[in-house]
Amino acid sequence: MHLNFRGLRALVTGAGKGIGRDTVKALHACGARVVAVTRTNSDLVSLAKECPGIEPMCVDLGDWEATERALGDVGPVDLLVNNAAVALVQPFLEITKEVFDRSFNVNLRAVLQVSQIVARDMISRGVPGSIVNVSSMVAHVTFPCLSVYSSTKGAMTMLTKTMALELGPHKIRVNSVNPTVVLTAMGQKVLENPEFAQSLKERHPMKKFAESEDVVNSILFLLSDCSASTSGSGIMVDAGYLAS
Repeated sequence: MHLNFRGLRALVTGAGKGIGRDTVKALHACGARVVAVTRTNSDLVSLAKECPGIEPMCVDLGDWEATERALGDVGPVDLLVNNAAVALVQPFLEITKEVFDRSFNVNLRAVLQVSQIVARDMISRGVPGSIVNVSSMVAHVTFPCLSVYSSTKGAMTMLTKTMALELGPHKIRVNSVNPTVVLTAMGQKVLENPEFAQSLKERHPMKKFAESEDVVNSILFLLSDCSASTSGSGIMVDAGYLAS
């Protein structure tokens, strides 16, 4: 499948590392102009060297006011990837207000805010668009110590569907990708216990976790016209986990 995003402008959050960084690189290679958003400036500096011409933007999406200042005048965006997230691991009985608030502010509230900014501009310009929310298979299954993270992703499932319902008449499609553990820096946090990691891998019918490239390819498919009739859906990139 050859994808061409020339003439389109994309915005990717959580662009500094992992899936977000690889998504920026893939969109850039496919000809898109990319706004790369992350809170770590050093990541943006190195990314700009790898992808000359991207538009780096440094902001903490957990801060509503700062996000409004940074992205309020971002200009026309045709493709949006809501990837920014935090995975703060705590047992249920030890969850703090700070962890709860930070998780929902970054993982869910920022998706709402950034999507509103982008969708309002799409509607004012009268153009179609595509939004992809990066979720997780833990929107559907439980892992120990991930109750808050899982809750943000479960809520994202319904947010994705309601966005698709309300934005569909404006020719804006909204979907999610739901990967299993991806061996990025965030994914490694879940696997700090080697015995748990091995037992989890064995529960996947394909006996593997996902590669970042697997997730990126699904994101690109959902952004592209190859998925022109797909909206309100989630692609499971879970090596068959939910089938077991």
